[in-house]
Amino acid sequence: MLFNSYEFIFVFLPLSTLIYFFLNHRGLGTAAKAWLVLCSLFFYSWWNIAYLPIIIASMLFNYMVGSALSRKSGTRGQEPCPNTGTRFLSPCPTRLLLSFGIIADIALLAYFKYADFFIGNMNLLFAADIPLLHLTLPLAISFFTFQQIAYLVDAYHAAAQEYDWLNYALFVTFFPHLIAGPIVHHREMMPQFRSLENKSWNYENAARGLLLFVIGLFKKVVIADALAVWASWGFDTAPALTFLEAWIVSLSYTFQIYFDFSGYTDMALGLALMFNIRLPINFNSPYKSLNIQEFWRRWHMTLSRFLRNYIYIPLGGNRSGELRLYSNLMITFLIGGLWHGAAWTFVFWGFLHGLALVLHRVWQQANIKMNKVLAWVICFNFINLTWVFFRARSWGDAVKVLQGMLGLNGMVLPDGLAAHLGSLAAWGVAFQKLALADIPRAVMFLSISLLIVLATRNSMQIEARFRPNLLSAVLVGAMAITAILSLTRVSEFLYFNF
Repeated sequence: MLFNSYEFIFVFLPLSTLIYFFLNHRGLGTAAKAWLVLCSLFFYSWWNIAYLPIIIASMLFNYMVGSALSRKSGTRGQEPCPNTGTRFLSPCPTRLLLSFGIIADIALLAYFKYADFFIGNMNLLFAADIPLLHLTLPLAISFFTFQQIAYLVDAYHAAAQEYDWLNYALFVTFFPHLIAGPIVHHREMMPQFRSLENKSWNYENAARGLLLFVIGLFKKVVIADALAVWASWGFDTAPALTFLEAWIVSLSYTFQIYFDFSGYTDMALGLALMFNIRLPINFNSPYKSLNIQEFWRRWHMTLSRFLRNYIYIPLGGNRSGELRLYSNLMITFLIGGLWHGAAWTFVFWGFLHGLALVLHRVWQQANIKMNKVLAWVICFNFINLTWVFFRARSWGDAVKVLQGMLGLNGMVLPDGLAAHLGSLAAWGVAFQKLALADIPRAVMFLSISLLIVLATRNSMQIEARFRPNLLSAVLVGAMAITAILSLTRVSEFLYFNF
């Protein structure tokens, strides 16, 4: 089931919300949590019920391991084992249990997500003919696996304890964040479900949640899905791209993924707020960043947090000298790239971002100042360039778009501009009818997108300043009607693929 679908908006959401608060109002707190878990599992299995046993088995396994770790970890703040041996693989039974849990989680993810990738590369390297498994990737497996790994590590450090299966199931399956995040810590969410105040309907939270949901829905169906048309044509259909076409295609995807994923996150945070639950912020105007480090502090913030806390820091972080720091950054972002997809294009995307962070660190060490406008131009165009590898289905598709962006297929403008810009012909610019349809509309959408991401408040800032009144009701209503009328072609969110 999709957030941007009629059945979700007009059936699932009203029923799940009203019955949850009705049960709490009658003092049936356990039944209310059970209802929310059942709703979430129904929401998850809407695509394919075959996925359901996988997530349930994963939850049962991690619940048992986490409960054992909580019992063994002692009181909060104490190390469960002497600090001997390697970080996780010491003879200490608690660390061995943690290692077992993490390895089992990664093995499940690797089997479904990377088995065919591994087999394909083995066939290529050794001229073998091992048949591919053609496994269907279970929905959200990357997200619920990372969330449960974080829970196990937190349980090991006595930062999370959960001995109630129903609470744990709710922690993992709560439908607003289940499919594409944010990646939530147990301590961030579950104490809110225990609060008596949060068990009652809160009109202000409902209004703020509805505001975020409508903003996210508008981002997705009105902006992102419109930009998807030009991005898909350029990456998947066009045999070659001119300079102008390639830049329209690349920028279309750059803004599509921003409005698609930030739109999903707005909707997730808004839905949770309707249940009086505040999830962690996942986006903070990332395209306003002046350097790549700032970008990763603003983009998909809960994933960045996970990569920092559970990969970069355990590798040693910045504690062992500059060379080790650079290698730790590179390893972290190679893993981050591979997490997004089983393809070398994703790995290369991660490599480029890791390299950029290393170069940024070197630049900081040199203490060289840069003009802010120039810094933004460099950062934004680097992000736009690297998204090409993230979006491309193959190396050939990436090269096709990059060739066009670099002008290697010629500098061609629409023939309608010849009367106004004909003097550019002396500089090698040709004028002809382009294959990309409706270029003026594409340029308009891209210009509006740039204006929105740079010159307007982000969703969290809007929600913080929100005051329920007649004017806000009219504005939110107008956005909601526009978005709902645009639901003629329901499309999945991009991060559902990861």
